[in-house]
Amino acid sequence: MSATLTGICKGLPVSPLPVYRGRDPLIGHAPTRAHGLNATEQKTALENALRYFPSSLHEDLAPEFAQEFVAHGHIYMYRFIPDIKMRAYPIGDYPCKTKKAAAIMLMIMNNLDHTVAQFPEELVTYGGNGQVFSNWAQFWIVMNYLSEMTEEQTLVMNSGHPQGLFPSHAEAPRLVITNGMVIPNYSSREMYNRLFALGVTMYGQMTAGSYCYIGPQGIVHGTTITVLNAGRRCFKSGDLSGRVLLTSGLGGMSGAQAKAAVISGCIGVIAEVNKEALVKRHKQGWVMEVIDDLDQLVTRIRKARNEKEPLSIGYHGNIVDIWERCVKEYEKTGDVLIDLGSDQTSCHNPFNGGYYPVQLTFDQANDVMANDPKRFKSLVEESLRRQVTAINELAAHGLYFWDYGNAFLLEARRAGADVSKDDSPTGTVFRYASYVQDIMGDIFSLGFGPFRWVCTSGDPNDLLTTDQIAAEVLGELINKGVPEKTKQQYEDNVRWITEAGKHKLVVGSQARILYSDQEGRVAIATAFNHAVSIGRLKAPVVLSRDHHDVSGTDSPFRETSNIYDGSAYCADMAVQNCIGDSFRGATWVALHNGGGVGWGEVINGGFGLLLDGSEQATNRAKMMLAWDVSNGVARRSWTGNQNAMDTIRRAMKTNDKLIVTMPHYVDNQDLLENAFKISQDNLAN
Repeated sequence: MSATLTGICKGLPVSPLPVYRGRDPLIGHAPTRAHGLNATEQKTALENALRYFPSSLHEDLAPEFAQEFVAHGHIYMYRFIPDIKMRAYPIGDYPCKTKKAAAIMLMIMNNLDHTVAQFPEELVTYGGNGQVFSNWAQFWIVMNYLSEMTEEQTLVMNSGHPQGLFPSHAEAPRLVITNGMVIPNYSSREMYNRLFALGVTMYGQMTAGSYCYIGPQGIVHGTTITVLNAGRRCFKSGDLSGRVLLTSGLGGMSGAQAKAAVISGCIGVIAEVNKEALVKRHKQGWVMEVIDDLDQLVTRIRKARNEKEPLSIGYHGNIVDIWERCVKEYEKTGDVLIDLGSDQTSCHNPFNGGYYPVQLTFDQANDVMANDPKRFKSLVEESLRRQVTAINELAAHGLYFWDYGNAFLLEARRAGADVSKDDSPTGTVFRYASYVQDIMGDIFSLGFGPFRWVCTSGDPNDLLTTDQIAAEVLGELINKGVPEKTKQQYEDNVRWITEAGKHKLVVGSQARILYSDQEGRVAIATAFNHAVSIGRLKAPVVLSRDHHDVSGTDSPFRETSNIYDGSAYCADMAVQNCIGDSFRGATWVALHNGGGVGWGEVINGGFGLLLDGSEQATNRAKMMLAWDVSNGVARRSWTGNQNAMDTIRRAMKTNDKLIVTMPHYVDNQDLLENAFKISQDNLAN
């Protein structure tokens, strides 16, 4: 198998077949997937995999693929793992007919970089099951299609499957992706397990299946903002020195928590059951210390707290053990060790490796998960109840706990834990608030969200230049004059982008993230494109964002959890976002079922946009980025968020082509109750 970029663009290697090398025992692997397929359906899964290959090879590949299915619950096609160092190569290295295709290839390979991906050989980028593709045959075919693509073609991707190149035009997206778009009545977790096993759908998470993941840096900024604002909310101060944050998960996205805690100035304690994941974050410098003994952990927390030492501790073990130990420490000393608490396990996928029960070791849990899924589910539910019991006890004595949008409270409620709130009108409000409800929702409504870029040259100096440009642009906007709430967000982000390089946040591609609103995103993009055109940047820049943004995602238990007019369960915004981006200039667009809080719980849309220095790129950026933000602000305005109403009115003043339907609200709430009383009286008479 060729170890060059040209080689992996030649198409699926079938003559001769590559040598079977098996799985790499030195890296982490996805747990065996539960599937529930009967014998006939398992044959269908095998047939579905074989259809990528000439019939002359079926006799050789069928037994191998069947063995993979039996051993792992899915056919990944390990034989076809490319013998190349998977990383984001400079854009000019890719053999393509258009730089837009090369940019997509760069982003795909970054998602599968071993320093970035959680389970690279299973094509999982993060979240336990966030797939880039369903199998390795799809990777080869996509890379071939992209290398052959022209500006008059669009590649269509259906849940990892490359349906083909279709005639289009230069202004159309070069790539359109959908993941997990099943009929709503069948969008259950059990159905997902079956469909993924059959090889006909996949879970793209948010930015795994849209090729826009940039490593744990992607959430460091958002986590930092969340922790700082949690501190402001609880302690009326941005100073978190001596404060302790307890949470769990050091995988792809959750790996950012340790770094964010230190940047915020507090003591972060993060539990992780998978030693390989913990060691990986420690080697990367994201975790400062590693401890595997509870007594030592308690002693170290107290020392750091007394000395007000910014610190991140990775605890090798189960988070429930820490929570329950903290309860015992409180009962013994009257001292609540923890000030702030959350959870970032992949709890959206609790019964397939996203959450590990406290009753079993990591290896035991993987064995029970594969061989006795009914017992595993019962243990997970018991573990969730125990964790919530401990959290409730500490919260009664001063702990501030929030849900970080990973479906922790949702799954805890389903397990029977005491997390419900009696007066919740929609079922989206729990005993503890979602971080969107308490902290980030108003920021989204101002139009601020996670704006990202990747320097396709691969040169760290280009990244440094973009940091400088972004800081300059935001500084100019502040000086020009903006509303006070917007000014505070800009100032927070100027501070972030000025210091970002010092924290060694880059894992994989030369990428950066900051939070910005519509005006800021357009201004930064325009400045980047100009820098490419004059050679200040050596190569084009790819823009994207986390789908976790103002308009990218409809998720009643996260992004839209602070929408209370009954529409939190409606997904029009995310679908409209994707459609609107596609004809306003996006280089590629993606629409997913699932992401963050789990399959069937959310619809989210994302994009990629290449800034190549051309005038057309500037026009696309202005048009697409304005829509990408204002779509969500308008929706939030209609639901009554004052920040959103103020923001969209301001946007309409700057663009007379923008006309948004504004709400007229009932000032007298008694009017509503009286109206029904009158109606009932009239009917009675």
